[in-house]
Amino acid sequence: MKTISITILFWLLSILLLSDESQTSKIEVTYNYTAKNYTLIPENINKDVTILDLSYNQITLNIKDTRVLQTYFLLTELYLIENNVIILHNNSFGKLSNLEILNICRNSIHIIQHNAFIGLNKLKQLHLCQNKILELNSDIFIPLKNLILLNLQGNLINYFDVPQLFHLEFIILYGNPWNCSCSLLSLQNWLNTSNVTLENENITMCSYPDILNRYNIKMVPYEAKCYSKFPSPITADLYHFQSVRDSTFNSSLNNLTSNSERESHGKSWTLLIGVVVTVLVTSLLISIAIKCPVWYNFLLSYNHHRLEEHEAETYEDSFTGNPSSPSQIPDTNSEETTVIFEQLHSFVVDDDGFIEDKYIDTHELHEEN
Repeated sequence: MKTISITILFWLLSILLLSDESQTSKIEVTYNYTAKNYTLIPENINKDVTILDLSYNQITLNIKDTRVLQTYFLLTELYLIENNVIILHNNSFGKLSNLEILNICRNSIHIIQHNAFIGLNKLKQLHLCQNKILELNSDIFIPLKNLILLNLQGNLINYFDVPQLFHLEFIILYGNPWNCSCSLLSLQNWLNTSNVTLENENITMCSYPDILNRYNIKMVPYEAKCYSKFPSPITADLYHFQSVRDSTFNSSLNNLTSNSERESHGKSWTLLIGVVVTVLVTSLLISIAIKCPVWYNFLLSYNHHRLEEHEAETYEDSFTGNPSSPSQIPDTNSEETTVIFEQLHSFVVDDDGFIEDKYIDTHELHEEN
């Protein structure tokens, strides 16, 4: 058992010694080519170089420079201070995955392309001070996951939109003509709520509007209307994920809406016909209800019984005779005729709109006649 423990102990010690040797083998290889009046990055530099200083030359960082620079993939620090760099092209530092410090101050940079910093996964310090940068797209900093310090001092920037999920420790912003209107509120919220340190805070002042030029950008007293235009800093880091979720939801909602519109257009004629039929049937029922009493009286006027043969003959005789000589008709016939007439017209509507009363005393009517 003791032998096993001793071998394990020796094994651990050997691993530690090897790790120490590997660390000591990582020697910094530094090349200083400052003020050499170079217009191009030299190609004959040792490929094991880790720190390269090309400051105070005439290098423009064109496509050829970029191709040469990619061969020095062990670089951890690159200095291009005071050269003639105007544009940072896409993938200018694409293969410099070990680079930790990049200093391009005091050039004439005014354009930084969208993918200029692709590949700089280990970059910790980025110095872009004293250039001619007018505006910065915050997305250019997204590849810089380990960035700790950002130096934008002495440019022409008046507005800076903080990248989402941007976690710096130090930022330098003085020497820019900051516009402290509502558009700068998001930057102020980020400076006041994050753990970032604003270097030279006391001289990072507003340039306009004039009434705010005595405030530094962290202390500007914004009006309440400005807060309604921008999201709170608490939800700023979640904005990216919410936008993705909302876009997915909106696309699904649009698909559902388009499908429902197609179905509604197909059923519109059926719905229209149903409404028309319903209106017509309802109107017909209303008209029947209004006309019903008239029809009832019309049907009721035909509610009589068939006359017997002897009654019909008596009825005809009573009307074929001369009505001016009632004395020629026997009394019994007159009485029967009156009774028959009353029976026939007991429910008939007269021309004047009144119905005869069948209970009128027939004897009185006979005496009057």
